[in-house]
Amino acid sequence: MDKIIIRGGNRLSGTIPISGAKNAALTLIPCALLTDEPLTLRNLPRLADIDGFQHLMTQFGVSVAIAGHRPEDFGRVVTLQATRLTSTVAPYDLVRKMRASILVLGPLLARAGEATVSLPGGCAIGNRPIDLHLKALEAFGAEIELAQGYVRAVAPDGGLPGGDFDFPVVSVGATENALMAAVLAKGTSRLSNAAREPEIVDLCNLLCAMGAEIEGIGSSELVVHGVPRLNGATYKVMPDRIEAGSYACAAAITGGSVRLEGARADEMSATLHALRNAGVTVESDAKGISVEVHGPLKPVNLSTAPYPGFATDMQAQLMALLCRAEGASVLTETIFENRYMHVPELNRMGANIETSGRTAIVHGVEALTGAEVMATDLRASMSLVIAGLAAEGETQVHRLYHLDRGYERLEEKLALLGADIERVGG
Repeated sequence: MDKIIIRGGNRLSGTIPISGAKNAALTLIPCALLTDEPLTLRNLPRLADIDGFQHLMTQFGVSVAIAGHRPEDFGRVVTLQATRLTSTVAPYDLVRKMRASILVLGPLLARAGEATVSLPGGCAIGNRPIDLHLKALEAFGAEIELAQGYVRAVAPDGGLPGGDFDFPVVSVGATENALMAAVLAKGTSRLSNAAREPEIVDLCNLLCAMGAEIEGIGSSELVVHGVPRLNGATYKVMPDRIEAGSYACAAAITGGSVRLEGARADEMSATLHALRNAGVTVESDAKGISVEVHGPLKPVNLSTAPYPGFATDMQAQLMALLCRAEGASVLTETIFENRYMHVPELNRMGANIETSGRTAIVHGVEALTGAEVMATDLRASMSLVIAGLAAEGETQVHRLYHLDRGYERLEEKLALLGADIERVGG
């Protein structure tokens, strides 16, 4: 099995292109199920999760065509077309490795009137039930049945009538599924306390480009007027705000100076605020973000929260950065109850982190030391890479399949900045 070897101590410097957002792309791809016309997605990142989702789409009879590209380029142009749906079943073997697979439920139900989807898998970062997905679809008129590890959803004859749903807690995935189900409903649907993440806005913008009618985009109150059909579209995937934040932490922990080309400051204000509080100089313009460190890092206290709060997907990376701060930081994880599995691995590298329930206290240390470490989930993997970049000696990161799910050609991008990093087959 492959591993990444990092020889730490190099100051990162230069420009790095930010890829298309994984979390947005995994929501945009199933939109192809809503129309028989071609959907072309530009800036689609080359990731294991994207490849897996594209493979899942072929299960339903969707054709997938990847435009020619140069090997040195980042991103792809992919055209998906569901001229005719040949199946409405998403089997366990294809769904179990990727939680985002549940996002085919809404569009299949909307277009075909039925869907049978295996309960999803994904990273082991805590309990992530899909009950809100199902309750929203029921509010729109679907009949839901759970049996033998599958969800079966059926719309009334003539399609979903639409309806109102008030999310008791904010759920990104459930908001996405509900939106894709509502766009072809017979009536108007209202979503209250909906998620506001930039990826939700990206989804709404694509759906509108396909002919959907959605009001309140960017707010927690969404109104969807169902339309009889949607058309195809060509759409560019938004830049990955989590990737950008991750590389910002990598630059900062090495005392570096890095330009994040294509990153949008308005979509990651909570991350940039945390970095500034940690002593990182952050400047932005219409084309990207620049980060630089001139002095010692400072401790930070913060809690994860739904957007526009500090993203749970940035918690592990910021924790790695704060291992080198002068003082004690306090991080509270409010989204997932089991998202500190990277802590023992960081402590193996000389970090001093204590956890109690959902709270972690990070005592800054003078130096980190290289070690063999094991990735436990996607963002935890990146935290170990960030720590390794600043550690004395050699760090070996195992279980790279986690990293490959969410970071496009990570070692190549870091090498562009001067990191001593390589992938080694095992």
